Amino acid sequence: MPRARRGFKARRRRNKILKAARGNYGARSRLFRTAIEQVHNGWEDAYRHRKERKREYRKLWIARINAASRSHGLSYSKFQHLLKSADVGLDRKILADLALSDPGGFKAVVDTVKR
Repeated sequence: MPRARRGFKARRRRNKILKAARGNYGARSRLFRTAIEQVHNGWEDAYRHRKERKREYRKLWIARINAASRSHGLSYSKFQHLLKSADVGLDRKILADLALSDPGGFKAVVDTVKR
């Protein structure tokens, strides 16, 4: 039986994996079998952490809004309730950015909500 040479298709597939494995330590970036394991683990971690990153940012925004609203005499939950009842359409990301970069603007939002 003649030897089967896979040709450029297989080489292209291997090179794609080895390119994705760049930056790993030792054989994990050079040998195809170990590189493919590493790349697949990396892709799994990347998928999982894309979901986690959204949770982490939400926690950060809530912490910042809580700190800023407490300095104006409101807890986070009361502030959110007042925002809903006042029909203010600002989300947590914008409120956290306001609290951090423009405390005067955040105070204006708090004053609007308290009325």
